Amino acid sequence: MAEALLEISNLTIEATSYPPGEKPQKISIVKGVSLSLTKGRVLGLIGESGAGKSTIGLSAMGYGRGGVRLSGGSVRLNGQEVRGASARRLRALRGAEVTYVAQSAAAAFNPALKIIDQVIEATLEHGRMTRPEARERAIDLFTRLGLPDPETFGSRYPHQVSGGQLQRAMTAKALCPKPELVIFDEPTTALDVTTQLGVLAAIKKAIRDFDVAALYITHDLAVVAQIADDIMVLRNGEMVEFGTCEQIINNPREDYTRALVTARSGEHVERHPQGEPVLAIRGVNARYRGLAVDVLKDINLEVRPGTTLAIVGESGSGKSTLARVMTGLLPPHAGDVCFDGRILPAALAGRTKEDLRELQMIYQMADVAMNPRQTIEMIIGRPLTFYFGLKGAERHKRVLELLDDIELGAEFLTRYPAELSGGEKQRVCIARALAAKPKLIICDEVTSALDPLVAKGILKLLRNLQQREGVSYVFITHDIAAVREVADTIAVMLGGEVVRYGGKAEVLSPPFDDYTKLLLRSVPETRLGWLEDTLAALQDQLPPGNSAQI
Repeated sequence: MAEALLEISNLTIEATSYPPGEKPQKISIVKGVSLSLTKGRVLGLIGESGAGKSTIGLSAMGYGRGGVRLSGGSVRLNGQEVRGASARRLRALRGAEVTYVAQSAAAAFNPALKIIDQVIEATLEHGRMTRPEARERAIDLFTRLGLPDPETFGSRYPHQVSGGQLQRAMTAKALCPKPELVIFDEPTTALDVTTQLGVLAAIKKAIRDFDVAALYITHDLAVVAQIADDIMVLRNGEMVEFGTCEQIINNPREDYTRALVTARSGEHVERHPQGEPVLAIRGVNARYRGLAVDVLKDINLEVRPGTTLAIVGESGSGKSTLARVMTGLLPPHAGDVCFDGRILPAALAGRTKEDLRELQMIYQMADVAMNPRQTIEMIIGRPLTFYFGLKGAERHKRVLELLDDIELGAEFLTRYPAELSGGEKQRVCIARALAAKPKLIICDEVTSALDPLVAKGILKLLRNLQQREGVSYVFITHDIAAVREVADTIAVMLGGEVVRYGGKAEVLSPPFDDYTKLLLRSVPETRLGWLEDTLAALQDQLPPGNSAQI
């Protein structure tokens, strides 16, 4: 049996919370977790938000994010204890023996420095190569990771490359110093499915080529099934189940694991009611200030009362830009936005309070959509006062009703956003939108940052509210599984144009245009070998720089 590279034994990790008006409290984040990882193997850490996945992964670097403490147990790398190691030892370890690939490459790169200088920085800092050697290795990594023009790619700045390319560059940065262990922390979560496909292939190829050990952290079981040799399922800081990838996928033993495997298997029966559309986009063309070309081109779409229009497409296809046009944040230079039988003023400033009330929006990142200094009662109550003039006991009563609608209780009234989970925050944002009694809500990637079980609960909540309130949705996403669960009609966008539009059954049934076929085939499936099968089938269709042979 191979000797373990990473050995974590009975690890406990704690933090201190400071509830308003109360004494500081100790919180256990990780509770007695143990694992072992040998060279050349990949261990997937999977679980819902707050399960402790990233916290355990970062412990391999002797690091506790956000002030957490590695309070007990052992973390050994190559037989040497990491927990409690000196600052000098940890500096020598991080970026050399152990490296890290973050979820957001855009946030991890310095926008003022060229990519090549950042990729080789840790390698030079630790003295593992000379500058010419490090540059040569970086170019070799760019080639292996399928990046375009490897010889000159590094001379660009981060904003000059796509999200998928920057994520691969971050993988190159992690591999450059020839580490023994790489921690991949949700490296594809923020990517659309077509970009994710190429990045997954590149990561898998790099792990195999360089025979490194890896911890792959994700909440997407379908993704980890393509990368990992073994999987550990975590919940509330404890191990639920551990096994080979094949056993976890095909024969899970625990109820929670089975729920994860089947989390995104729902299907919504589409509806097409008669009557005038609540929203109609007629011949819309739009461009951003300073641009000479349109970013939206001749868009024509409709949303019927009580139904959901899903708008899907890769990053940069124009989905969120179209939402900006609908809300008046980006006035079109041609075409109209018609709402409930009337043409809306193109710009937000020209719209009435009633226009604003009837068309609400729920954002992707609930964290930044709420004021962290306001209680939940204040956040939900604000539109009640703004639109309806409710105050005092009357407003309090309505806030309680809305909390009941989103399946949260009165105990949430005095809480602040920081005290809520990701799913709870998104529910509060839904309640805030519902408080205005809108006819249509634009949902912009509302489940993309959530784990599958929480996302499933949010989608179920949206469906129930639609049936009860008769509200319509525009559901913007790159998650085809979510589309199947909520959509009545679908618009597929590419390059600022609608390339396919119709009822859900029609759009998701062959014959397909090339892009829709690529989009649907790129959605990860929870089965072993899916990645290789899909790459073989779609290799000729993948955009340049978005493929990698495995």
